[in-house]
Amino acid sequence: MIAFVSGPVAALAPTTAVVEVGGVGMAVQCTPGTLAGLRVGQEARLATSLVVREDSLTLYGFADDDERQIFELLQTASGVGPRLAQAMLAVHSPDALRVAVSTGDEKALTAVPGIGKKGAQKLLLELKDRLGEPVATVGWQGVGSAVTASWSDQLHAALIGLGYATREADDAVALVTPQAEAALAEGAQPPVPRLLRAALQSLNRTR
Repeated sequence: MIAFVSGPVAALAPTTAVVEVGGVGMAVQCTPGTLAGLRVGQEARLATSLVVREDSLTLYGFADDDERQIFELLQTASGVGPRLAQAMLAVHSPDALRVAVSTGDEKALTAVPGIGKKGAQKLLLELKDRLGEPVATVGWQGVGSAVTASWSDQLHAALIGLGYATREADDAVALVTPQAEAALAEGAQPPVPRLLRAALQSLNRTR
């Protein structure tokens, strides 16, 4: 298993980072939050999990070992593959997922694209006692507030990391702000991955 990759970032895309390791470009699937912390040409170290299929080898990358561990634990639940596990980490931090599971918070799980109410109920039952206790000392409200407050910063940083100018990133964030505010009005966290896709679509139309 490839536990981590380390080297200069050669390229960034909406869902992928290419890290040069010993002269070889390793394509790593990452969440928008992880991609936001990377810059082309700068050194990076990503914890990784290799998913082997009959017709593919896919490397998933994470900001730290805790994210990777949660990614792998989520897949112990029936019906959860690597893509859904990564989607869950794109919406929630590892601690937010731990708290959601330990408190039986269906709403937090249904905020993830692809998870409905019945799916959330099933996941809460299967994942109970598997994810462990939250690492941070903050409570659920503290975790939720931190994520909510930073959605625009995450999105802006991701766009800059993908090579867009500051003004373009500012305009794109402004365009998707109504979607984020609608999520907040419903008591949900703004879905950063979905907002990033919408922002990229708006930027592609204006170029």
